[in-house]
Amino acid sequence: MSTFVISKRINDEYKFEFTSRRGKVIFTSNNFELKFECENEIEFLKASVGDAVFLKFKSSRGKFFFRLIIHEKEMAISRKYTTQLLLQKGIDEIVKYASKSEILDFSNNDFAFFDSLEEKE
Repeated sequence: MSTFVISKRINDEYKFEFTSRRGKVIFTSNNFELKFECENEIEFLKASVGDAVFLKFKSSRGKFFFRLIIHEKEMAISRKYTTQLLLQKGIDEIVKYASKSEILDFSNNDFAFFDSLEEKE
């Protein structure tokens, strides 16, 4: 199942990414100063995904991407895709799974896995 992943940018602002079932990033959100704003935006997106508009673009390098708009507000920008078919598959994944996706929070910079050297000590 697809997942929303909250993380912190280098500038200490929060963002979330929507990742596919295979772990590929489909889109990245705008920046948020506070974590609860990020969490609220995810919940809003999950509840309003049926109202989403996907504006499709082609970059100067020939890659395809979309902007996710809900109620005239830009929510996120997708990763770059090599074909229109892959772009559409990314959009379809959002429409199908976003409302029931879980949220993972990696914003605390805590390591999920221990270094093998640390385990031996």
